[in-house]
Formats: sequence, C-alpha cells, structure tokens
Amino acid sequence: MAITAAQVKELREQTGAGMMDCKKALVECDGDMTAAVDWLRKRGAAKAEKKEGRIAAEGLTRVKIDGNKAVVVEINSETDFVAKNDKFLGLLELVADEILKNEPADLEAALALPTASGTLNDDFINAVAIIGEKITLRRFEVIHKNDDEIFGSYMHMGGKISAVVVLSGSEDAQVAKNMAMQVASMTPTYVSRNDMPKEVIEHERSIQEALVQNDESLANKPEKVRAGIVEGRLSKSLQDMCLVDQIFFLDQNIKCGKYLSDNHAAVKCFTRYKVGEGIEKKADDFAAEVAAMAR
Repeated sequence: MAITAAQVKELREQTGAGMMDCKKALVECDGDMTAAVDWLRKRGAAKAEKKEGRIAAEGLTRVKIDGNKAVVVEINSETDFVAKNDKFLGLLELVADEILKNEPADLEAALALPTASGTLNDDFINAVAIIGEKITLRRFEVIHKNDDEIFGSYMHMGGKISAVVVLSGSEDAQVAKNMAMQVASMTPTYVSRNDMPKEVIEHERSIQEALVQNDESLANKPEKVRAGIVEGRLSKSLQDMCLVDQIFFLDQNIKCGKYLSDNHAAVKCFTRYKVGEGIEKKADDFAAEVAAMAR
C-alpha cells in the first residue's frame, strides 16, 4: 500500500526514529502503525518511545475530592492562552463539581447534566461563543474509596498533569500525596506486576528477545548469557511500568514499594491524566498565517 508523508510523520513523532526508518517500517507493516512501532523497536531504530501519546492538545485537567469520592477531568482548548482564561477556568471548576456530584455514566450523560445555563453542554456552547475557540470535555473518571482508605492527589503546572491515588493501611496524607506525585512524574501503568496482564509481559519479552537477537555484539555469547540479558532488560522495562518497582523520586536509594512498606501503606489504585495525551495537535504554519494576515 502507498505510505503517506503524514503516516511517516506520525510514526516519527511516536518513536523518534529516522524518517527513512519510519517509512521502511510502515512499508513492511502495510501501514499498521502499532506493528510499525514494534518493527522499529525490534531493530533498535526507535530512539525512544513517547508513552504519553502524540503531540498534546492544550487545556487543563482538574482533581476534586469530596468525602469518599474523587474526580479527574480533562477539558481541551485550541491554545494554551485560552486555558488560562477565567471563563475557561470557571468552566473547568463547574464541570468537575457537577461530575463529582452526579457521577454521570459517560460523556453524553455528563454534558446533559442540568446547570443554571440549561445543561453542561450549554455552558460549553456559551464558553465557545465568548472565547472564540473550540472547547471540549474530553474525559473524566470518578474514583471511590472506603472509609479506612485515603486519597492522595497532585496537580502539576496548574493542571497540565493530574494524579489521584487511593492509599490503604495508612492515614498519612503526606505519604498519599508523595505517591500521587510519583504517579504524576514517573508515569507508571500498573501498581505492581500482579496487576499486569500476561500478554503485556510476553509482548515486552518478545521485544527484548528481538533486540538481543539483532545485536551483533552479542552474537557469539552463549545462549544462557543471552537469555539472562533478555530477562535483565525485561525486568528493567517492567520496573518502569510498575509503581511499586519504580525508584522513589524523593529517595533514589529505595523503591516505592519499600517506601510504602516502611510507612505501613499500600496503593490500591491510581489515575493519571496528562493534557492532550493521545491527541494529535494541528501543526501551525506561521509563515502562512503571516501571509494571510497581510492580504
């Protein structure tokens, strides 16, 4: 199939690999983006994976907590300037409050919630009319805890990243906040290996096996040594995915699991939002904009 420049650009943004490598990967994988990422990784061509998704859209996230409930929401705008607008910030607070109070089932139900303007959707329409930019409610999650558990939350850069954790076994609010900060900064995917699906582990093992197999410097190593290298690299990769196995950001000498056990605590679950992750932002053509304004 014909591979477009847009596909090559997208793959390059996801992996950091060279343009020709990206084109070759897409050709080999018949345009399948996911397969192309694996193709590059197995050959060591991808310099780094951007686990946060594609280029971020603008906007903010927000965390609200009330008793045994918490909510994380994300609202997107076209520019960062608008995300600092008082009207936008007011809408963000309203959305978080209404969703936390009513716990709608999905986005459609959330936008149908009654407000002073009619519905939450009417508030978005009014905001767009005043601000002059497209503004959307992208996602939300309501989190529940038990009476003997506590929430830890953290919002980075005014809400560019938000994280909430549910902590059990301890009532130490600082421990809970530290774990929320860990989640926000180190982007774990799972609490521990016990929460990780077997297919995720096997997929990562296949990547590491392919990397070792294609590494010429390891070609003459005994099979037992090569297998050990695979397991070592696999362990490091999975460590980065699991919260309790990550190095604690406030003490590089211990892992989060050790910090939690020392404080008689455990993380039950967590939620992390980063503004715009997974959304491809429209590329700005500054020269074209200037030319258009001159006409």
